[in-house]
Amino acid sequence: MQSTTRRGFLRTLGGAAIGLAGLPAARSAEADQTPLTLGFSLYGMKALKTEDAIKAVAEIGYDSAELCLMPDWDAAPGRLGPERRKEVRSVFEETGLKLAALMEHVSLVGTAQGQQGVHERLERAAELGHDLSPDSPPLIETTTGGGQWARLRNQLRDNLGAWARVAEASRTVVAVKPHRFGVVSRPEQAVWLVEQVGSPWIRLVYDYSHFIHRDIPLAGSIRTMMPQTRFVHVKDTVMRGGRARFLLPGESGQIDYVELLKLLVEAGYRGDVCCEVSGMVSGQAGYDPVVAARTCYRNMAKAFQEAAIRRVSDQPVS
Repeated sequence: MQSTTRRGFLRTLGGAAIGLAGLPAARSAEADQTPLTLGFSLYGMKALKTEDAIKAVAEIGYDSAELCLMPDWDAAPGRLGPERRKEVRSVFEETGLKLAALMEHVSLVGTAQGQQGVHERLERAAELGHDLSPDSPPLIETTTGGGQWARLRNQLRDNLGAWARVAEASRTVVAVKPHRFGVVSRPEQAVWLVEQVGSPWIRLVYDYSHFIHRDIPLAGSIRTMMPQTRFVHVKDTVMRGGRARFLLPGESGQIDYVELLKLLVEAGYRGDVCCEVSGMVSGQAGYDPVVAARTCYRNMAKAFQEAAIRRVSDQPVS
C-alpha cells in the first residue's frame, strides 16, 4: 500500500472536516480514525510577513497554522491581493502545513444595521479562506465583543442567526469563542447560542484559559462544549494582583495539558489544537515570535506524547 504524504493527508483531513460540519464529533466513525493537528496562531507573529511566518511554523514542526486577518496584520484580506494569495497558498502547499483557521475578531453586539460591516468582514475572510485552501477551506474563529450577557443574549442570538446565513452562503464555518472578558464568557452561554441558531455553519472554539480560576472545571467545560466545538486554542492563565494574565501554553504549569488532550479525544474531538500567544505576551518588550512558537511547540508536543495522542505528523510519509 502506498504511504500517504503529509500534505495529502492534511488535505483529506480538511475535506472530511467540512463533510462533518453539522455532526457532533463523538458520533462520527470517520472522526474516530482521524488524529489531531497541533497548530500555531500567527496572531503571535504580527511583525513577520505571512509567507515567512508560515515557513517558520512549519520548520519548527507544527502541523497547521491559523492566520490572523485583523487590520494591522499582514494577512488582512485587503493586504493580500491576487498575486499574494497565490504566493501564500503556494507556501502552504510547499510546506505541507494545513491552514486550519482564520482569526477575524468581530463583535456580535449591535443593531442589525450596525452588523452589516461585520457581515462584510466575514464574507471577505471566507473568500480569502477559499482562495488559500479551496479543497478544505478553514473556519473563521472570533470572540463576541463586550457587554452584559443577561441584557444582550437575545440580541446575540438574533445576530448570530444572521452570521449563520452569511456562513452558509460563504460555505465557511464560523466558530465563536467564549472569552473571560467578553459578553459570552461561559461554556453554557456559548452552547445556548449555538443551539438557538441551529445551524451547522455556526460552531464553537474551546479555550480553557478563559475558564480556569473561575470555578469552571476542565472536565465539565469540555463535556459541555465538545458536541459543538470545531477548534481549540491553548494558552495559560495566572492570577496576579487579582487580575488574569495570559502566558504561553505550559508556562505556568497550572493547566494539565496531558489531561486536557485526553479529555478532548475521549469527548470525540478530532480537530486542531492551536497554540495562541496573547497580546499580553507579544506586547512585551523583547518579544521574539519564533522563540515563542518554539516554546509553545516544545510544551505541547511533549503533552501530546505523554497523552499518547496521535498527530498527523505521526502518519507515514513517502
